[in-house]
Amino acid sequence: MLNYREMSVTDDAAVAKLIRDNLKKYKLDIPGTVYFDEGLDHLSDYYGADERKYFVIEGAHRKIIGGIGYAKLEWMEDTAELQKLYLDDSAKGSGLGYELIKIIEDRMLASGYKYSYLETHDNLQAAIHIYEKSGYTEISRPKEVVHSAMNRFFKKNL
Repeated sequence: MLNYREMSVTDDAAVAKLIRDNLKKYKLDIPGTVYFDEGLDHLSDYYGADERKYFVIEGAHRKIIGGIGYAKLEWMEDTAELQKLYLDDSAKGSGLGYELIKIIEDRMLASGYKYSYLETHDNLQAAIHIYEKSGYTEISRPKEVVHSAMNRFFKKNL
């Protein structure tokens, strides 16, 4: 049985490992990705604010098998950024990615956002497929992009 809940400080190490393992697997353990962000080992601090939230999915034995978050996008009106959708290999192909997107979009709507924005990379073809099937449309690269290695950008009306 899966357990879905808001991230806590005790999840920091497991979530950071999940994200780094995924990025490494897809050859994205490079500068310009979240792999090298100083705050990656303390995500609960960042996501503790009202305009930012992160949720984890626990599998058997309370092991974190996935996560997804959102944060207010300051430079795009009425928009939250879908952030850090990552799944353990054991959870991939199960439909859990779609479920997480739906859950986070519902949270964005409840918080008053009208649009969802996300950044990704060509190496993450399975994620791009999920985003497109979930109604995201590719847009041009915004000049405000922080993670310079990201090369695909999407937006969706919520």
